[in-house]
This record gives sequence, C-alpha cells and structure tokens, in this order.
Amino acid sequence: MTAAAAVPGGGMPATKTARQGRLVALLTSRPVRSQAELAVLLADDGLVVGQATLSRDLVELGAVRVRGAGGTLVYALPQEGGDRSPQSALSQELLDARLTRLCAELLVTAEASANIVVLRTPPGAANFLALAIDHSVMPTVLGSIAGDDTVMLITRDPQGGADVAGRFLQFAAEPAAGW
Repeated sequence: MTAAAAVPGGGMPATKTARQGRLVALLTSRPVRSQAELAVLLADDGLVVGQATLSRDLVELGAVRVRGAGGTLVYALPQEGGDRSPQSALSQELLDARLTRLCAELLVTAEASANIVVLRTPPGAANFLALAIDHSVMPTVLGSIAGDDTVMLITRDPQGGADVAGRFLQFAAEPAAGW
C-alpha cells in the first residue's frame, strides 16, 4: 500500500494536495488532539494515511500544538494574511458570525439557478468571501470557485441553489452585532 491510498468508494483523490487540503479543513473546523485522531478522520473521508506521511504533512503545513479550550493540546495552523500566529479550530458560532459580517460588508447580490449560486462582491473581494465560506461549515454547499468579483457555489441538492442564495441574502441583511 502507498503512503496515502484512497479507500474504495471514497470521494477524494489520493494526491498530496487533496490530502493536505483535507487536513487544513479538518484542523480548522474542529479540535484535533493527536495524529491518531487525525488519521481516523482522514480514513472516514476515504484516505488511509501512514504516520510518517501525516507527520510530514503537518510539518509542511506549519501545524503546531497549542492549548485549546479546556487546556487540552490541539493542532493549530498559521493564520492566513499578515498574522501568522497559530489558529486552532473556531467554533461554529464564530464562523457563522464572521460569515454574516462579511456578507453584510461584501455581498452585492446572490442569484441561483438549480444547484448553482452566484454571489457578486465589489472588485477584489470575491476570494476573501469564498475563503470565509470554505472555512465555515455549510453542509448544503459542495464547493466554491472565486474570481475577482464573483463567487460561484455548487450546492449538494440539485435544486438547492435558491435556498442557499436566500440564506446568503439573510446573512447580508443581518446586523453585524458585536463587530
């Protein structure tokens, strides 16, 4: 078996880039206390990863262990942008608040067609909004693609675009309390 092999029926390619992308998603969406726990989470996604490969990936991603909620050690990744201090998993409540604030500031329009949602932003803001969407946990969204002023979302439900577009418009209309 190779260092990272796809489990039959899995929905993720067994490439280094895909594996590391999944690691980032896991580490930023929930507290992970050990490499063994991380290996189980990857296996649940269809990736069987050896300990040496996992260790190399964590080093390449710059992951470190920090004190999380309750004082337990959890893996954290450097933040994007200028602040490179480690960031552990954010709570869903914080992610929702951040996404709501960004939609209130950046979302110009949201339109849907079947399972596709097109979000318009001011020039240069689409990647920033797409990153916040990708880091939030939205089970109805399969993925996003961003350009300069447009974000395209694909929903899991073949007819779910209208509901997701409506949700983003609600985010944009909500007052950004506490920000």
